[in-house]
Amino acid sequence: MSAQQPRYSAEETAWRGDALYKRTICAQVEATHYGKVVAIDIETGAYAVDDTALAAARRLRAQHPDAAVWFVRIGHRALHRIGRRPIGVGRLWSGVSF
Repeated sequence: MSAQQPRYSAEETAWRGDALYKRTICAQVEATHYGKVVAIDIETGAYAVDDTALAAARRLRAQHPDAAVWFVRIGHRALHRIGRRPIGVGRLWSGVSF
């Protein structure tokens, strides 16, 4: 099986997905699914919500096999966070408290 080639650039995918989320999906999911992941088909506007990106994508692709998928964590600016918390929040790895 060969990998599917993206139809849109990363920037175009992000722009379309963010616009769809803010315009139509956010109001429908934010109150009841905070912290979960939404997978959005940027071509049709169809979406699926689940605990993980993989599970959400599987649910979306079950209904829309050729979906051009974009993800966002509901109520957050990004799907994942890289690194530790900002300095001054909680404890640092050394055990020093601020």
